[in-house]
Amino acid sequence: MEFTVIQGDIAQQSADALVNAAGTSLQMGSGVAGALRRAGGEALNQAAVTKGPVDLGEVAVTDAYDLDAEYVIHAAAMPHYGDGQATAESVRDATRNALERADELGCESLVIPALGCGVAGFDLAEGARIIVEEISAFDPDSLDDVRFIAYGDDGYETVSRVAEDADSTSE
Repeated sequence: MEFTVIQGDIAQQSADALVNAAGTSLQMGSGVAGALRRAGGEALNQAAVTKGPVDLGEVAVTDAYDLDAEYVIHAAAMPHYGDGQATAESVRDATRNALERADELGCESLVIPALGCGVAGFDLAEGARIIVEEISAFDPDSLDDVRFIAYGDDGYETVSRVAEDADSTSE
């Protein structure tokens, strides 16, 4: 499975599945969820809300609507609304469940953001380390292209550094 770190807007990516950094209500508000909602259309948000709430660390799948993907996998790495922040366990579980669900759906490509590390308040470097560990440990049946996306320059530098450090320690 190819794993790369990229920089950009997840809502502009083309893949079989895009992962939404969701709260347990699945209401698409700000951050990654807001970007996906704006580009995917209000029907995407409405579809997500009908699938919620979900437990912390769990995922739900919707159509991607106006996005260049087949699915959006809503990964609940944070509680919603205002009742707590993401944790190492919720980031790990949401990442693993998103990878598993994409593979179950037969997806070959997936774009995943730094779950729990924006609005949800989890430390980016620690969150990136957990996400990279989960991606590296995952043994897919169909997934062969996983892209870990960061939006801004600082986020991209942090995620890239963490991925490089993990790669050098696994050799």
